[in-house]
Amino acid sequence: MAGDDVIILIPARLAATRLPGKPLADIGGQPMIAHVLARARAARIGEVVVASDSEAVCVAAEKAGGRAVMTAADMRRAPTASSRPSSRSTQRGAPASW
Repeated sequence: MAGDDVIILIPARLAATRLPGKPLADIGGQPMIAHVLARARAARIGEVVVASDSEAVCVAAEKAGGRAVMTAADMRRAPTASSRPSSRSTQRGAPASW
């Protein structure tokens, strides 16, 4: 199933209402987003990209060896993190296939 046409997109909303800052929460010395990236990469089904409204989350993802894209500024008020993938921002290296 792995291929160039598969993208694992991880929405990472920093301003979550139930647990604000969740993507950067420290788990065993690493931010949660680093753990999520590792699990997604382990699936080996396609490119892994983090989509976030936060520069800090993008930096953490990149520091963990991942690829990150900033979502559009108006997505900060999106009702859910799953709304984020549809914004398809090209501000910061979104895959060309978007």
